[in-house]
Amino acid sequence: MDRIGVAFLGDLAPPDFVSIVALAEELGYESAWMAEGRSGDQFSILTACALATERIKLGTSISSVFVRTPSTIGMAAATVDHFSNGRFILGLGSDHKAQVRPMHGGVYVQPMARLRETVDVVRQLWATRDIDYHGEVLDIDLFPLWFEPLRREIPIYVAAVQPKMLALAGEISCGALSTWHSVEQARQAREYVNAGAARAGKAPEDVDLAQMIPTYISSDGDVARAHARRRAAFKAYMLPRYRMRMEEAGFAEEVQAVAALYGEGRVEEAIELVPRGLIEAFALVGTPDDARAQLRRFRDAGVTLPILSLRTPPGLPMSREETIALFRETIRECALAGGPAPAPAAAR
Repeated sequence: MDRIGVAFLGDLAPPDFVSIVALAEELGYESAWMAEGRSGDQFSILTACALATERIKLGTSISSVFVRTPSTIGMAAATVDHFSNGRFILGLGSDHKAQVRPMHGGVYVQPMARLRETVDVVRQLWATRDIDYHGEVLDIDLFPLWFEPLRREIPIYVAAVQPKMLALAGEISCGALSTWHSVEQARQAREYVNAGAARAGKAPEDVDLAQMIPTYISSDGDVARAHARRRAAFKAYMLPRYRMRMEEAGFAEEVQAVAALYGEGRVEEAIELVPRGLIEAFALVGTPDDARAQLRRFRDAGVTLPILSLRTPPGLPMSREETIALFRETIRECALAGGPAPAPAAAR
């Protein structure tokens, strides 16, 4: 059975995710991932998911090294690992400058050094239950963990989009956690991850390339593509790191026009400019049959763990009930479209 995961970016109240993750487990999904966002505390939500499930792995996608301290990240991870009976994965990332200061009042400096040192700190905490760490950017005199971790080694995945971070992920973690890569960029990402793994004396197969892929599926492919265009337009405007990936994939002129219109408040015009070729290069979008073919291309490019990235289309009002139905239907359809085998009807 092919590996597949599902990730949530927001749009629901904290309790709503639990039943959806339970359904993903019934359908055979390997893992469920919760973003650091405005829909609730990711560690709390994953704890609730842990208590409602038995097999599915649970990860953060991602915990920002600029939003939480290394000490609280390590402590929270060890806590969820207990509640999940060893099913937790810590996804860490450097976040975005465009979010750290305006949303959290933080200072965004030396992201790679801070990420590397945070990985060192949390591993030290799990291994020794104590932190005494003095690095280039982190200086911690003392933080004791007053309980015994279930595991002294918890898997860590590193969020990575650009070449240097992809290589760092290959070097210091169990997997790179990427997003907004086209199929060709995913193939290149695999090469950067492999180079980082080799630098650390690891075999390429020892490091996952997990990619969160925006997913919009409908029996009406045009509806799904309209939803994907909304998300792509928002990303092109809001986050330079992802806009750069779209430009590199051959859509520079269109993406720059989209971002400019979005910034002027002409959102619907911006959305209409997003090319079909762009969303089909970066997303699982269209009918279930379309998704089957797209998912296979990502796997063939070296993505060892494709992760459906679910959120409602930005700027399109949807009720809680509509959002829950959209998410549940998407993971059902993807279980049938090249993902895991679906559970018996009685289990749903």
